[in-house]
Amino acid sequence: MTATNDLLNRYAEALLGVFGRPALVLDRGEGCYVWDVDGVRYLDLLGGIAVSALGHNHPELVAAVSKQVASQIHISNFFTSRAQIELAERLLSLAEAPAGSRVFLTNSGTESLEAAIKLARRTGRRGILAMAGAFHGRSTGALALTAKAAYREPFEPLLPGVRHIPYDDLDALEAALGPDVGAVVLEPIQGEAGVIEPHPGYLAGVRELTRRRGALMIVDEVQTGVGRTGDWFAFQAAGIRPDAMTLAKGLGGGVPIGALVTFGPEVSAMLQPGMHGSTFGGNPLAAAAALAVLDTIERDGLLANATAMGHYFAEAVAALRHPAISGTRGRGLLRAVTFERPIAAVVATQARDAGFIINPVAPDAIRLAPPLIIGRPEVDAFVSALGPIADRAIEEMS
Repeated sequence: MTATNDLLNRYAEALLGVFGRPALVLDRGEGCYVWDVDGVRYLDLLGGIAVSALGHNHPELVAAVSKQVASQIHISNFFTSRAQIELAERLLSLAEAPAGSRVFLTNSGTESLEAAIKLARRTGRRGILAMAGAFHGRSTGALALTAKAAYREPFEPLLPGVRHIPYDDLDALEAALGPDVGAVVLEPIQGEAGVIEPHPGYLAGVRELTRRRGALMIVDEVQTGVGRTGDWFAFQAAGIRPDAMTLAKGLGGGVPIGALVTFGPEVSAMLQPGMHGSTFGGNPLAAAAALAVLDTIERDGLLANATAMGHYFAEAVAALRHPAISGTRGRGLLRAVTFERPIAAVVATQARDAGFIINPVAPDAIRLAPPLIIGRPEVDAFVSALGPIADRAIEEMS
């Protein structure tokens, strides 16, 4: 029995089976690569689902976390720390937030969405519009905004007042945006739905409609934020400013942290002392990690690298002219490869056997969200293997 099989058997006896049986037991990482407990190396093209922004074992992140652990890990929310204050200031600066904007630090994207829901309720209107295809988290509040029926139905009734409308459809939004709606919550690019990017002008249209109707525009940047799309935050490419945004995933480079950012004094004043809180949110360890991630992305030009490598990847896949591959979509280093047939799950398994970690995000699409440090050699290695992988997947399904 391999070390992997032994540990997975122990996993099955010790952990709740909500994730099914994991495919691998990973042991360590370096850069864009990870190794399992049997010593097999994989090119990590998923990055912990858009989390490992700096890759694995990055020296700047390791140094920052090690230094903070030796100084202070936790202090409770009765107090604050230099790292917490500096991180909030940095996020407001990167978001080009106006005076009066504020940050609430959390431990995850789901918690960030829960804070956003409270913000929406503080408008005095009970309605929230979310999008078909949306994914916002698994807690009962965030789950109410998540569209997938299989996630929602076992736990209904959920938060009342939430309606789902078609994504990338301004007419549908205008029709639904009545006086009962306090907020519209949406992803600038839908990740879990298959890396779906709306048409140019959609986000600007949402901003105009919500402002006209007096509703908040809340953007979920949990997956798209922190440089993933080539901008610090995906909404910036649309030339707009939302009322609030949620962050997590790549912000800590693997250390759990999230945030709700409110834009302007009116929105920021909606949550007053005692209305929300978090025991671990904004702890010194996570804040120090996030600062190291932001510093490294800026210093090493990783926004530009995300844009350049995303374009390079899309062009390389197109150059394959493989009959089973219908195209790519996405922006920066949040990408999907689409297929002519529903072979994505088998492609992902074949890719893993060949040493690549990817995600079958839809029956006919795989998702890639690699570390922002990825370079041409890693992209070339995967693209050169993609055609044969697709061929084997088709053969297996025939």
